[in-house]
Amino acid sequence: MAAAWQDVVRDAAAVREAAAVAVDAALLAGVLMRTGEQPNASDVVNYAPFTLLPSAVPRALFEQAYAVQQDFNLLVDAVSQNKEFLEQTLASTIKVDDFTARLFRIYKQVLEEGLAQTVVLGINRSDYMFDCGLEGTAALRQIEINTIAASFGGLTSRTADVHRLVLNVLGKSEEASQLLPNNPAKGLALGIAKAWELYGSQRAVVMFLVEEVQRNIFDQRCVEIELWNRNIRVVRKRFRDVFEHGSLDASRRLYMDGQEVAVVYYREGYVPQVYDEQNWEARLLLERSRAVKCPDIATQLAGTKKVQQELSRQGTLEKLLPGHPEAIARIRATFAGLYSLDEGEEGDRIAATAIADPDRFVLKPQREGGGNNLYGEELREVLERIKDSPERTSYILMDKIKPQPALNYLLRAHSPLQVSKCISELGIFGVYVRQGRELVLNQAAGHLLRTKAIEHADGGVAAGVAVLDTPYLV
Repeated sequence: MAAAWQDVVRDAAAVREAAAVAVDAALLAGVLMRTGEQPNASDVVNYAPFTLLPSAVPRALFEQAYAVQQDFNLLVDAVSQNKEFLEQTLASTIKVDDFTARLFRIYKQVLEEGLAQTVVLGINRSDYMFDCGLEGTAALRQIEINTIAASFGGLTSRTADVHRLVLNVLGKSEEASQLLPNNPAKGLALGIAKAWELYGSQRAVVMFLVEEVQRNIFDQRCVEIELWNRNIRVVRKRFRDVFEHGSLDASRRLYMDGQEVAVVYYREGYVPQVYDEQNWEARLLLERSRAVKCPDIATQLAGTKKVQQELSRQGTLEKLLPGHPEAIARIRATFAGLYSLDEGEEGDRIAATAIADPDRFVLKPQREGGGNNLYGEELREVLERIKDSPERTSYILMDKIKPQPALNYLLRAHSPLQVSKCISELGIFGVYVRQGRELVLNQAAGHLLRTKAIEHADGGVAAGVAVLDTPYLV
């Protein structure tokens, strides 16, 4: 925690007053989620969980994360276009991971039929932690890159104003003035709007593909409203709706209830549980269509953990980004140690190392959405069970990041106000649009800081573990 807050953390009366103001400010600003009891109703809502105080983030590492985002956009796009690389990289995974295999089958089917749309829209979020390591100097280390349904760009657009007010209430107006403006919702909408424009039909709509349970609707509405403000019509549909009412015409234009769809923006579809046979059919229909997909299935595969691990191998970035040595150096500087568990000598060796010293590593399956990773004793038990089985190839191993904890208050509805030792994770949103071979948009679109108590090893805001935060650069 920045020294500026040390006096505040110890002042119980000031904290209580600031917390009361913060909660009301969050409700006024629209930092909202639906309740667990009524996840599909907006007549009873509560504030999304957030920190009382903004968290200290090293300025140099924050700027490094922003500086590399366009490079990561380029890299994700390059991976998504490289059929040979995706096939080779995911070959072992699709033998044992049915979800990745189903996605890959659709990917191959769509390629064989021929892509109906040359416009590609990517919205991703690259997530980092600040690793203190043995020397104690913090380094930026990438945790993962999310290429589908990267969330909280909307709510984080409103969180800085709440923290600005809190600092003012606590008599820290100079520090309040230093909090950065941040509006990922606007940046994400810019990418969607550009793809809609390139699709070339004023009458066509943008379709948000959404979950059956929609607790996080307000985060999505922030992006949606930005589109409505540009006179772009938005509809919200589920996989079930696509299966029942979606159709393609002879030119593979996608229609939903008679409306032509220009862009499909996925806020769903990244976990196996949502797919029954009908939903797989709906996904195939969407992928075959002329609508711009965000992401298309190749870009979703580019975001798998196995691809992330393969990108860290010596020489891989050079093959994917020829002629971009500076971008490669910036990307590589963010990598943590990543290790393959493929069958063979290398995989045997790393599995044995992790079983012997599980606290050094994180075991990651090919899943998004938080709460999937394994640590410590659980990691050891799983690896012991699968070490001689092909099943281990559905995981990768990563060095465990060791950030410096700081004190903060995590504000959650119906929870006591108490100080916690916390660690933070910084996400940078990236947006790009490609038409054919030409990249027409490539930019960083804002940031997201999430903070959690140190007793929670894994999980994000939607998973109920982390809370929204604002970086205070030091």
